[in-house]
Amino acid sequence: MKIQGMRWLILSLIVLVTIINILDRGTLNYMWQDGKDKTTGLVIQRGIASELHIINDGMSAEEQQQKSKEAFAWINITFMLAYGVSQLVSGAMYDRVGTRKGFTISALIWGGAIALTSIVTGVKQLAFFRVMLGLGEAGPWPGTTKSNAEWFPIKERAIAQGFFGAASSLGNILVPVIIPLLFLSYGWRATFVILGVICLLWIPLWMLVNKASMQNHPWVTETEKEYILNGQTEQPSAESKHIGISALVRDKKSYSVILSRFFLDPIWWMFMTWLPIYLQEVYQLNLQDVAAVAWIPFVGAAIGSLTGGWWAGKLISKGMPALKARKTTIAIGGALIVPGMIGAAFAPTGLSASIMLMLILGGFQFAMTNIQTLPSDFHSGKTVGTLAGLGGAAAVLGIVISTYLVPILTQSGSWIPFFAMGLLLIPLSISSIFVFSPKNKNKITNNDY
Repeated sequence: MKIQGMRWLILSLIVLVTIINILDRGTLNYMWQDGKDKTTGLVIQRGIASELHIINDGMSAEEQQQKSKEAFAWINITFMLAYGVSQLVSGAMYDRVGTRKGFTISALIWGGAIALTSIVTGVKQLAFFRVMLGLGEAGPWPGTTKSNAEWFPIKERAIAQGFFGAASSLGNILVPVIIPLLFLSYGWRATFVILGVICLLWIPLWMLVNKASMQNHPWVTETEKEYILNGQTEQPSAESKHIGISALVRDKKSYSVILSRFFLDPIWWMFMTWLPIYLQEVYQLNLQDVAAVAWIPFVGAAIGSLTGGWWAGKLISKGMPALKARKTTIAIGGALIVPGMIGAAFAPTGLSASIMLMLILGGFQFAMTNIQTLPSDFHSGKTVGTLAGLGGAAAVLGIVISTYLVPILTQSGSWIPFFAMGLLLIPLSISSIFVFSPKNKNKITNNDY
């Protein structure tokens, strides 16, 4: 059996598991606080914070708010630390075992973790399963970069990465719709079980379709194989030289990936993590009203993911060197974030804030689609996943720092310092790419300096 466009079928399964990944990750955000009836204000389902006795009725409203944010921040920090370790380890693991086994291992770990979260009775147990979730969930990010490098020619990699980014955005669009619906209908414990089972059911489908490497896959046509290989700088192979972590950290151009992600990734996670609490605290929205507007910013993110890859590909097709096309697109994305940050900081309603956040997350993904493609522009073969993993680990460090700062910056009740922090990160990220990346060349080698 031969399938036309086999590379797109592989990518579609990655898109599917990425949506599942984001749904599983977003559970805590929308089930942390009590679910209340929109009309009466009565509690329909107890949230995780109250059921695990993180907050109680003996506290004042202000104490509950601050205690809830502090505990929420620390739980997310434990998740992100594990996520960062996994980014670093997963990149090397995917390089060693390949994307077929790598995605399987990742999904098995995080699917099991999300299902078993249903049995927790205390904060320590919750933190443990969020750690396990982080260890599993990080894998698809370096894994997708590696898969796209194997299955797509250079001119299509940013587009493929854009579909991956759009899947993340689509997942975030679905989170405020699906998670509150499941939570309010069945409670948070049953919601964890349902999502865990869905993740685990993806694994046999992936194993069936992705049965071999691109060169050896029995379903790939000779025409598609030739098209992919001719569009790559070199043919990937199991014998291609692997550049280790110690060598990568001594290579100047690696820091265009490492530092840009350290500074820019926190912007995405600021809103993916804190958006429900921000809308509830600043605009006094209940969970149903949050669900009505919280999906809007991620529509912008989906558009940014697809157009960022398309724009870079268009510039390359017109003869612009690949690296110059990436830099140009990344700079445009950064510029789009700035007015969104300023507008959202002073937005009068939750709806207007969500619309401004479309610009922020759209600009972020417009840039990030191309930043995530840089490892496959700089290297080939096994090194791609390792550098992508280093970038992911650096991103997590930035996210942990920003997550820790959010309860401190918003302690007064004002979220303007939150947006000021985001605004500061943009020039730091974009400038690191221009300072540390090689000169604009069609072919990038390790001898650029």
